[in-house]
Amino acid sequence: MADESWRLPNSVQQLAATVQEPPSRYLLREHEGLDGHLAGAELPEQIPTIDLGLLSASNDAEEATKLRSALQSWGFFKVSNHGMETSMLDSVMTATREFFHLPLEEKKKCSNLIDGKHFQVEGYGNDQVKTQDQILDWSDRLHLRIEPEGGRNLAHWPTHPKSFRDDLHKYALKCKRIKGDILRAIAKLLELDEDSLVNQFNSNARTYSRFNYFPPCPRPDLVLGVKPHADFSVLTVLLMDKDVAGLQYLRDGTWYNVPAVCNHTLLINIGFAMEIMTNGIFTGPVHRVVTNADKERISVAMFYGVDPDHEIGPIAHLLRDEQPARYRKMKAKDLLVAQLDHFSQDRGAQIADACKI
Repeated sequence: MADESWRLPNSVQQLAATVQEPPSRYLLREHEGLDGHLAGAELPEQIPTIDLGLLSASNDAEEATKLRSALQSWGFFKVSNHGMETSMLDSVMTATREFFHLPLEEKKKCSNLIDGKHFQVEGYGNDQVKTQDQILDWSDRLHLRIEPEGGRNLAHWPTHPKSFRDDLHKYALKCKRIKGDILRAIAKLLELDEDSLVNQFNSNARTYSRFNYFPPCPRPDLVLGVKPHADFSVLTVLLMDKDVAGLQYLRDGTWYNVPAVCNHTLLINIGFAMEIMTNGIFTGPVHRVVTNADKERISVAMFYGVDPDHEIGPIAHLLRDEQPARYRKMKAKDLLVAQLDHFSQDRGAQIADACKI
């Protein structure tokens, strides 16, 4: 039987503690990592910050204008006045860090490998390795289904730290409200019925959380924490590390650094499914994560997707004779498969081209 051990990468956290140079499977190809390519540039302007309280409660025109500008220029923005206390955000990040600092055997109780060798998305470990020449990411992750709530696989939900499950449940409820407020605001920008985007999510719509751990890397000039990609989701809510930067967004051929801030920040970006629904009026931004030579970094992402059997396509009310459909219709589950295939082949940033008519 052929040796397929290459499909089962080691914990990057354990690897980082034992090697002085990253294994070749993590190194970018020569043209991708030279000449400071991973350093990134400073943002030409501050990240737009949307006051969610004003936007959702009073239909504030100024906030709506800021939201439209953020979506058209970047595809992401920060939110303030979102109703989540700093103590809750601190608790989620503390629980995340404590989980990744547990002994490896304890974390493996939540493993994403069935019988130690068959990959599944949910659980602790790494992303799927499909080919021997696939460049691997310098990160570990815990991926959990949040919704439908009845579909939660609690076998993958950590019991240590003890606060983890309760913190995540409370945080998910708050994020769901934020998602709804933002989707209604975007619908208004598009002159659609206020609930037209919210109604895309039925009782079987999927929400996943992804807890990311990026250990220090001895070669941050040649290794990425996460490869370039656009999120598959309709909307992503990202809780950022307040101390260590690493997220970069691509615009007009230049990678821009998203700076760390003194307080935990909620960053919202639209995903590729939203790009299809809006027929490209708003585009899902391509982003990646770079590594740090000295410091670990964590983040928590909430991905909001539709029912896997739901057909995603441009919303009819947005189509005109002069603006015909640019994207073909696809079931969400088929779109996800295409996105994962592109990501494993280091072509995650090109998924949009594959789905255009």
